[in-house]
Amino acid sequence: MYAYSSILAALLQRARSGCGCRIEVSMLESMVEWMGYPLYYACDGAAPPPRAGAAHATIYPYGPFAAGDGKLLVLGVQNEREWQLFCRQVLERPELADDPRYASNAQRTAARDELQALIVEHFSCLSSEELIARLDAARIANARINDMHEVWQHPQLAARGRWTEVETPAGPIPALLPPGSNSGFTPRMDAIPALGQHTAAILGELGCDAAAISALRAAGAV
Repeated sequence: MYAYSSILAALLQRARSGCGCRIEVSMLESMVEWMGYPLYYACDGAAPPPRAGAAHATIYPYGPFAAGDGKLLVLGVQNEREWQLFCRQVLERPELADDPRYASNAQRTAARDELQALIVEHFSCLSSEELIARLDAARIANARINDMHEVWQHPQLAARGRWTEVETPAGPIPALLPPGSNSGFTPRMDAIPALGQHTAAILGELGCDAAAISALRAAGAV
């Protein structure tokens, strides 16, 4: 992502100034940037927030929750207005909306274990579809968490024609087209070569003659 945005910025700079530039993108720096708020909470030796897994370190409720049918969904209540809607329309517990113990995000985050138990208990009585319908009606950000089999069967991928087939030595296999459609061309998805299929050709391009290639094969080097 950072390489992509850096390249776009460089192209814009070149278009405006006529000057090119050299780009470096470090994986370490990219991952540190993605740490976001927790990184800055630990500035100057301050105590970092506790590990939250897929939940948010400083916002609650935020993260994955299980529905009564065993399916997982993720949601994020990001402000006081959404907390009110979450209590009244999703949990159908209006008294929680007025409970001073949960009046602010900081208080809810501090009481996450207590709230987790309340939310899980209520969610256990509803299917994932029912929960998503309530969250959508309350305009609270949410999404179902698909397992790998559900990703393969996802209707949106099928509707957009994102699956193709590529040839392999064992026969055709399904493959996902690269993200990012382009009206000017169709992405190449060439056949997957057999192990060592192109070894001789590559060695030939490197200057090895047939005798040298045979010697390498005999030695088990290729």
